[in-house]
Amino acid sequence: MTVRIVDRRQDSRNKSSINRSRFIRRFKGQIRKAVADAIAKRGLRDLESGEKIGIPGKDIHEPHFQNGRGGVQERVHPGNDRFIQGDQMARPSGGGGQGQGAGQASNEGEGLDDFVFTLTRDEFLDLFFEELELPHLVKRQLARIDEFKRMRAGYTQTGVPTNINLVRTMRGAAGRRIAVGGPYRRRLRELQQELESLLDEACPDETEVQRLRHEIAVLRAKAEAVPFIDPFDLRYSNRVRVPQPSTQAVMFCLMDVSGSMDEATKQMAKRFFMLLYLFLNRNYEHIEVVFIRHHTLAEEVDEDAFFHSRETGGTVVSTALKLMHEIITARYASSQWNIYGAQASDGDNWNADSPLCREILESAILPVVQYFAYIEITEGEPQNLWQEYEKLASTHAGHFAQQRITSPADIYPVFRELFRRQTA
Repeated sequence: MTVRIVDRRQDSRNKSSINRSRFIRRFKGQIRKAVADAIAKRGLRDLESGEKIGIPGKDIHEPHFQNGRGGVQERVHPGNDRFIQGDQMARPSGGGGQGQGAGQASNEGEGLDDFVFTLTRDEFLDLFFEELELPHLVKRQLARIDEFKRMRAGYTQTGVPTNINLVRTMRGAAGRRIAVGGPYRRRLRELQQELESLLDEACPDETEVQRLRHEIAVLRAKAEAVPFIDPFDLRYSNRVRVPQPSTQAVMFCLMDVSGSMDEATKQMAKRFFMLLYLFLNRNYEHIEVVFIRHHTLAEEVDEDAFFHSRETGGTVVSTALKLMHEIITARYASSQWNIYGAQASDGDNWNADSPLCREILESAILPVVQYFAYIEITEGEPQNLWQEYEKLASTHAGHFAQQRITSPADIYPVFRELFRRQTA
């Protein structure tokens, strides 16, 4: 049996980060669901703030120990004229809910209100964009170097103790001892041979014997004085900063603002692109975003105009795809950039223009992009643009995806489906 002890002591301000992170890990499923529900209720300007969420009391119930009476017990309740031994009593109806404010008033039952928990901005966005990534982010930009990586570059004689390379140090020490002590040992062997030859004589010269023994003692002392390791032997692993090519990407956001897009549809498209914009800026260091609005004409605009301009008109979707291709050709070489595209429309396009859109997408855009997503926002049947794009789904699987959004509640699930992390 596993017993978990929860620390409920009152800590000073900003001292409960460990318990807070433990709570988020434990109830991540309920918190993630509450975060997903929040997107349908938020405006464009408050998507990036934190969130106050409620978790049902039954979901945070914790087991506790208590003394049980044990054994088989029988009770007699006065006034019982409906039940006999073995009958099951029905659960009381009404009231006694989980503090949701629903149902009829009652004098029976008990429960718990929802536990309200406030997520910070970073916690909210971490859960919001968990397990999401841009697919196929592999190409490298060689012309711009902004990132560095520390790599080993041989050895140095100076450094801090933590960088001492023991193998290299001991090898150098052994080599020094051999080089310095070698002449002493060689001379010792020669003197030992002379001494042995002298002692083998019948009448050895005592003066010569004493001289040889003294010289041997001096040489042995010098050989033993050679240190096992010397500061000169110390070698430190050397590490240098090597510039690394940084992965760069560009995302094209194409939004239909034609007259067929009513205000509710435009708001859902803006919410989707706001999610995408927050996701890119939070998770990627070098990311460029190109905003394109289109009706009968397409125009590259800045962020403010993309989300707040009121210009509208007819519907010719191919103008946005042509402009995207022109910008790619002029500014973003496909061999160096990871190129992505996301297009949102109600799908109501001029009939003669939809086949042209498919042709441009298939021949000019999909061959140079890493990933292209089409989002159709409509409550009815798929429109002609969706039907044309469906012909590309089988031949460009993995690099092209399309999804439909019918209500604000669909935005977050569709977003996660389009940009979920792909397993190897």
